[in-house]
Amino acid sequence: MTKRISDKLSEQIDTGVRAAIAEAIERHRRLGESISLLKDGQIVTLTADQIPPKDDKKTTPQVEIAP
Repeated sequence: MTKRISDKLSEQIDTGVRAAIAEAIERHRRLGESISLLKDGQIVTLTADQIPPKDDKKTTPQVEIAP
């Protein structure tokens, strides 16, 4: 696989993963379930009320996810 194809495939995979994460976070919010994430090296749990709604124009989640 050439580097150009590999980079493009990597970008497509990254976009798909980000979209899936955004959908999972939104589903938790709608169902009233909490989520836990890593922020500044600490595990933080957000209740459904603390999860901001998904912006349908973006594929990335509104909640900050550690890389």
